[in-house]
Amino acid sequence: MPESAMAEIDPERRADELRSIIEKFNYDYHVLDQPTATDAEYDGYVRELRELEAAHPELVTPDSPTQRVGATPHESFTRVQHPIPLLSLSNVYNRDELDAWNTRLTRILPNTRFQYVTEAKIDGLAVALTYRNGSFQRGATRGDGVFGEDITLNLRPVRNIPLRLRQPATGETPSEIEVRGEVYMRRPDFEALNARIEAAGGRTYMNPRNGAAGSLRQLDPGITAQRPLRLYAYGIGYARGGPQVGTQDEALQLLRDLGFETSPDATLCDSIEEVWERCDYWQARRTELPFEIDGVVIKVNEFRNQEELGFAAREPRWATAYKFPATQVTTRIQDIIISVGRNGTLTPIAILDPVNIGGVMVSRASLHNEDEIARKDIRVGDTVVVQRAGDVIPQVTQVIFERRSGGESPFVMPDRCPVCGTATHRAEGEAARYCPSSTCQAQLKRHVEHFVARGTMDISGLGSKLADRFVDLGWIKDVGDVYQLPWDEVTALEGMGEISATNLRTAIEASKERPLERLIFALGIPFVGERSSRLLADRFHSLDALMAADIATLESVPGIGPVQAQGVYDFLQTPVNQEVIAKLRRNGVRMADEGAGDGPASGPLAGKTVVITGRLSGMSRTEAETALRRAGANVAGSVSRKTAAVFAGEEAGSKEARARELGVPVLDESQLVAVLAGAPLPRDKDGAS
Repeated sequence: MPESAMAEIDPERRADELRSIIEKFNYDYHVLDQPTATDAEYDGYVRELRELEAAHPELVTPDSPTQRVGATPHESFTRVQHPIPLLSLSNVYNRDELDAWNTRLTRILPNTRFQYVTEAKIDGLAVALTYRNGSFQRGATRGDGVFGEDITLNLRPVRNIPLRLRQPATGETPSEIEVRGEVYMRRPDFEALNARIEAAGGRTYMNPRNGAAGSLRQLDPGITAQRPLRLYAYGIGYARGGPQVGTQDEALQLLRDLGFETSPDATLCDSIEEVWERCDYWQARRTELPFEIDGVVIKVNEFRNQEELGFAAREPRWATAYKFPATQVTTRIQDIIISVGRNGTLTPIAILDPVNIGGVMVSRASLHNEDEIARKDIRVGDTVVVQRAGDVIPQVTQVIFERRSGGESPFVMPDRCPVCGTATHRAEGEAARYCPSSTCQAQLKRHVEHFVARGTMDISGLGSKLADRFVDLGWIKDVGDVYQLPWDEVTALEGMGEISATNLRTAIEASKERPLERLIFALGIPFVGERSSRLLADRFHSLDALMAADIATLESVPGIGPVQAQGVYDFLQTPVNQEVIAKLRRNGVRMADEGAGDGPASGPLAGKTVVITGRLSGMSRTEAETALRRAGANVAGSVSRKTAAVFAGEEAGSKEARARELGVPVLDESQLVAVLAGAPLPRDKDGAS
């Protein structure tokens, strides 16, 4: 454009115009697969925008197409919390299991006619994208479902991710929305990428999913920008403003209207029979597709039904994934070794001739226990069939007896621990054999590995190899020693150095401030997982209060059963464990959540069970549940005679009706706010609160 013409135009208006044109071309090309501009025309508009922004730096916006590439490399990824947990799905593997899943739904909502949406389960990396006022603000990985990694700069270059949302035909663009999707690579793009990497002498990726994950986690966004990544959007985490949608089918349409590519050929089904037909349809097409899928996602269509069905542990009840039958291969068992877990369990592990299963090299497979080995008659030297259960965990499914030569060796579980030599024990009625020694090095190593892992105390830099090394050197005799390492000696270790030691020390210091639920989980209490740890932290708020609780009090926590309660009590009353906790305390590890008292939660809702149903306008469901728990409440998913109150938002369903039937107080959102501010709960028809 001539300088005289450039001088006559409004730079801001022209920049906006160019961004709209370029984003339209990107949408047509990357989402619709219908290019509306030549490469030269596209490049000309981009070049003009770059020149305009260079002359007027104040015009550069975060959602400008020029900002997709060029950011400086990250030294690391920031850990971020998902406003609403990004949970994984349960799996079904055949028609019977699919029918059983559907039966559970009808049992919970017996008079409901369900519709279902089926979508191809793209084999990629789950991400959450946050938009405010239509502009892309943040992108994060799923992580553990509660916390992910901020990979915003690496998502910007993905061409079919809109940096600015399109205005839907049915209303205004949401003021804020979280879009969930799967980042993946098409098979031809993956093969071309591997060819380039191989030609450059680099290490190739095993399969498209690994290629997508590895590309997104590049520390240099410029490298990610060169990778052929795409996104399929499959859901909305939350939305404020914009068109109201009440079904998954409507949500997918809204996502398409906003400019996203959605899972291809998503289908609305009126029966579970139609769902199974779609599973057969996708399985038959699996190898013909230009992208990899490992199953079919099935969701109850109505959001109101989804809300009433709720969640089980860390999975929604209203959705599941049908996983295609695992790829099976044959290989030979070279040896069977014993792995000793952090609780002393002896697990036999098959060492295999390495074999490629579904794009992953497999050389080990768990044999579970001695009864399983005997049942399948597995011997060292056998030729066996191996599959990846759920396309993830390798397992030996059967022995090919026709291939036996007579030189195979039966396997016998050792009567002594292969690490410490202690006599092993197998309780009557149990399948597992245990090493009972509290000083077993193998148990200690696995315990330390669990303690420092990402989902527990999250000590970056203290991986299993380094932790094992510290144990072997005698520096760690229990997890409390993690916080009193001999730093002069650590720094002097071969391969460590001052910088690495300093970074490790910083990470260890930072871990002292982890929330109580993470510490409880990190301790390795038998039968207590991530969810149970959260329930205990929500109820007791401090480790001292938890340690003071008797079995009856522990059993009174919703979601904690008798076996878990006994396990918690026994663990915390054991002198050696008390000594470890005392050591953690002396070394500055936080033992209580902020604002916690010395006992169970206090406040207007202390010890009371409440339920939330319907849609809230002033806060999210997650925010409301968190606030209620901080006030001492147990937040349940169903209404019973023991429920103290039901907080009902807009479009409340059967839970509200059930509450009124039982005489449970039903409160609106304004009353919820008042209760959280300290107001007492109203009394029910019988005078109880």
